[in-house]
Amino acid sequence: MAKIGINIATGSLQKEEIIVGIDLGTTNSLVAVIHPGTNQPVALKEHNSSSLVPSVIYFDENRNITVGEEARGKLITAPQHTIFSAKRLIGKSFNDIKNNASFFSYKIIDDDPEGLVKVQVGDKFYSPVDLSSFILKELKQRAEHILKTPVNKAVITVPAYFNDAQRQATRDAGRLAGLNVLRIVNEPTAASLAYGLGLDKTEEKTIAVYDLGGGTFDISILRISNGIFEVLSTNGDTYLGGDDMDNLIVSYWIQGSGLSKEDLKLNAAFAQSIRLKAELAKIHLSVNESFEDELNGDKLLITKLSFNELIQPLVDKTIAACGAALKDAALKKEDIDVVVMVGGSTRVPLVKESVSNFFGKPVNDTVNPDEVVALGAAIQADILAGNNKDFLLLDITPLSLGIETMGGLMDVLIPRNSKIPNSVARQYTTHKDGQGGIKISVYQGERDMVSDNRKLAEFNLTGIPGMPAGLPKVEVSFMLNADGILMVKAKELRSGVEQTIEVKSQLDLTDQALEKMLLDSITHAKDDMDTRALVEARTTGEQLLATTEKFIQKNAVYLTSEEMMQTSASMQALQLSLTMGDKDLIQTKVEALNEISRPYAERVMNLVVAAAMKGKEV
Repeated sequence: MAKIGINIATGSLQKEEIIVGIDLGTTNSLVAVIHPGTNQPVALKEHNSSSLVPSVIYFDENRNITVGEEARGKLITAPQHTIFSAKRLIGKSFNDIKNNASFFSYKIIDDDPEGLVKVQVGDKFYSPVDLSSFILKELKQRAEHILKTPVNKAVITVPAYFNDAQRQATRDAGRLAGLNVLRIVNEPTAASLAYGLGLDKTEEKTIAVYDLGGGTFDISILRISNGIFEVLSTNGDTYLGGDDMDNLIVSYWIQGSGLSKEDLKLNAAFAQSIRLKAELAKIHLSVNESFEDELNGDKLLITKLSFNELIQPLVDKTIAACGAALKDAALKKEDIDVVVMVGGSTRVPLVKESVSNFFGKPVNDTVNPDEVVALGAAIQADILAGNNKDFLLLDITPLSLGIETMGGLMDVLIPRNSKIPNSVARQYTTHKDGQGGIKISVYQGERDMVSDNRKLAEFNLTGIPGMPAGLPKVEVSFMLNADGILMVKAKELRSGVEQTIEVKSQLDLTDQALEKMLLDSITHAKDDMDTRALVEARTTGEQLLATTEKFIQKNAVYLTSEEMMQTSASMQALQLSLTMGDKDLIQTKVEALNEISRPYAERVMNLVVAAAMKGKEV
């Protein structure tokens, strides 16, 4: 497929509303459409500029937002006001990323380790959804400028291993950016579409899509037959990519200089400078045997041999995932006809060689690995618009979905690699006489104990009439839609009592009513998100006040008078902020109380542990 490096702002595009394909990437993002003249997908670019928009956001002192190449230039000069790799934070709690927190030069708030992360820039707090929406808004405006027409509908891609929370967060980000997100598509599936355009429809092929980007890795096995794309299995790692290669180079240089990772934390500008140098080194070593540069007068040197030794464990992890995906698909290496390479990090020679050696055949990288996902998203958009009836897409759920049963066991309702859309129902009962309610906890993962899996949702089915244990019949239904978004319903069949976390069905709405709902969701997206963020901030504040008060009542004897005074003042300030409609103010006061209480909370905990070890009770 030829790359078309032209401005496609033509009169022929002034027709039906355009649906664009968007690759929202960790490192770079881009937009693609179907070219009206050639009917081929093309990445949008202005004249000879790059189609890639760096996924970097800069906030100036007046809170003005800049996204892209200009923002990337602020990584060194204003590191704490410049956000990169926001995709790695989406749908994540602080516990998920705490081991890699030093990678980020900006401030990530850890006041609620179980809750979704927040990023602090100055006195403002942003969620990963906010940050991703800024990137998507820039892409929308860029597309409108090039196409000279409004862009309100999009297909957005995500890694195949994104869980339900991450997919929903991506949708929310699109809505906040003013986009009606028609479909969330797995990146490897989109890439297969881009390659599939050139396939003879009479042929049957089994394809492996190896996708190594800036922050995520996926391997998908697909079967293509009669224009139908069927995903047989997926595997991968949501926290493995080119960023990790850069980190290894940084660590290599730091060890050689006698510095430590603590030095990086203390000097954000230096951390960014050396990270960008590492990225340059990685790119340089793809075609050279060594890289040499300097930073602040210190020599930076790394050979291709040393680089390969550093990244070998990362590459080995991806190869192990390839083996697991083949096993899940019940296939052998010889069954794979084509190996497709996706993502900028597949340009690393060791990666190509390793993948080629594993599958026993040359890899296929004829389509630009940076653009292939967006091109596939554009094809999917074309299918949704009804313009391309040659292809049908069957996708799968990458992780098992189930609920918690007695003893903390995971009961799988929809196994991993099940086709989507999908629905299933299963009956359960009560374990105590007269039990009036059942807690439904929804999890995602492959382990037998729910404690090892990821909780997606929880709700209570209440109002069950008093019956002996085992008599009520509670039917739990899972409905997984084409976007991989899960709806859950619980119903007690004897009494008809039911509870659901499904959004109101839109099937009975008229087209006009549905259009109005979609339009309202876009128009009021920011207000809705702001309201939600304020409620969440208030809840966090109220919980912290209650926890702190309980802690002090129990442990006041261990606190100094100064600590008591500081805590009291901070609690009063937080209590006052809860009465105001400013979520950033609340979060600032939450952070302040945490800073005051953290030292003595740790001190008291150590005393309790020490006393317990001596056999005493505190």
